[in-house]
This record gives sequence, C-alpha cells and structure tokens, in this order.
Amino acid sequence: MYLKRVAKIKKYLPIYFMMVPGILYLLINNYLPMAGIVIAFKKLDWKKGIFKSDWVGLENFTYLFKTDDAFIMTRNTILYNLLFITLGMICAVSVAILLNEIRSKTAKKLYQSLILLPYLMSMVIISYLAYAILSNETGFLNKSILPLFGMEPISWYQEKKYWPFILTIINIWKSVGFSCIIYLASIVGINPEYYEAARLEGAGKWKQIRYITLPLLMPTVITMFILNIGGIFRSDFGLFYLVPRGSGILNSVTQTIDTYVYKGLMQQGNLSMSSAAGVYQSVVGFITILASNALVRKLDKESALF
Repeated sequence: MYLKRVAKIKKYLPIYFMMVPGILYLLINNYLPMAGIVIAFKKLDWKKGIFKSDWVGLENFTYLFKTDDAFIMTRNTILYNLLFITLGMICAVSVAILLNEIRSKTAKKLYQSLILLPYLMSMVIISYLAYAILSNETGFLNKSILPLFGMEPISWYQEKKYWPFILTIINIWKSVGFSCIIYLASIVGINPEYYEAARLEGAGKWKQIRYITLPLLMPTVITMFILNIGGIFRSDFGLFYLVPRGSGILNSVTQTIDTYVYKGLMQQGNLSMSSAAGVYQSVVGFITILASNALVRKLDKESALF
C-alpha cells in the first residue's frame, strides 16, 4: 500500500511542481491580504498600527449608506451588472457560434485575435479612444458622423441620457472576446457525430444550433453565470470613472459603489471606509453565488457548481 502511494506521488510529481507558482500566487495575492479585513472594523491609526487601532464596530459601514447617493450607487451597480451579464452572455455565445462556422483556420485565428484584442487593452487606453470619438470639440462623432446626417454636435460628457448605452457598448466590446473563447472551446468539444446525424435527418443550420449546440452549451453558460453573478456588487472602476472622465454631471448614471468609495477615499483619506466597502462587496458576492448555485441545483442538480 505504501509503495503504491509513493509510486503515485512520483507519477504526478511534475504536475505538483507546475501547481506551485499558481498556489503561491493565490496565497500571496488572495489569502494573506485577508488579514487586512480587520481594518473595516477599526478607526485606523498608523501610529498604533493596524491591529492596535481602536475598534469601531460597524461604524465604517454606515458611510456607504448615510448619504443620498446610497440608493443611486447601489442601483447603478446592480442594474449595470445585470445588463452586462445578460447582454454579454448573449453576444459571447453568438460570436462563439459564428466563429465555429468559419472553416478557414487562418481566418478563424485572425478573427479570434481581433475579437480578443480589446480585452487585452488597458481601460486607460480605452478611455482615450472613447474621448477621441466623443470629444465635444474634436471627437469623431461630432466632426465626421453627425454632420453627415445634418445633426448638431452633442456634448457627450454633459448629457446623461446617452451614457447607459455608451458604457454598455464599451463593456461588451471589451469583454466579449474573452467570454466567447470559453464558449468556443465548449462548442469545439461537442461530438461532430451529433451534427452529422442531424444533417442526415434534414436539419438545417439553425435547427442544429437550437437543438444541439445551445443545449450542450448550457452547462458552460450556467457556470459562467454563477461566477459572474458573484461580482454583481462590484464594478469596473476604469469603465465607470476613467471613460466618463470623472464628470460630476454624469454621477447619477455613472456612479457605482467602487467610484463612490474612491471619491470618498480621495476626499477624506478614510482607508477604513474603503476596506469596509470591500468587505461588504465580498460578503454580498459570496451570498449571491451561494443563492444562485442553490437555485441552479434546485432546477438542475448536474449543472450546479457544488
């Protein structure tokens, strides 16, 4: 028995060594900083240090909800994320199906690279690209597109009504490439015999997608949904702060919990409040993952993560 166990360990030893960098990164980046959670419950005094600072209970958490902006930032964070998750999933699955239909390997790799490129770009760069398009004086829309239709220039950074659409388009454009590759990998793994049998039965391309591709893709869709729903109380700081260029006029449609905390931190220097917001988001995210997984388990036990 002992010799078998030793032989098994030796067999998988190279895999264990490959796991070491990832495990170290996980410990250093994700678990060691968790000791800082105590900051959320203290009035931080750097002279005393983190662990000797005075306890204040839940006082830091009240900052998030004691102003009139509490409802606005919570509403924006949740609704934007629900919109991003829903539209992002639909677009990513659609693009993955279209990519799978391309028969030329060269063309498929080219399109995959082009679609993935925005995901690899920094949000700082994207904010400048957005400004080049939306600038009031020199923007591409105001100078080239709108005059073609006889329309007057629009002050994009002062008009609230356009920004839910602008932010949604930018988010989907940036994120769809990564998600579609995950779905494409699942589609490629589907047994081609299913499609051959469907073609013999006279099923067209749409019926093959509807009755073969989509049902077999559902476990991946559900998994991605559960993972994404855990971040429903978080937002992309770059998207909601850098792209609108921190315009105060747009606060009612661009302010989220993350941008609110950042502005409060910059104005007050309250690190404890910032830590409280992070704890709040993590706890709510954990609860939403458990709740969504429980719902999936109730509907389809095999599709649940745990």
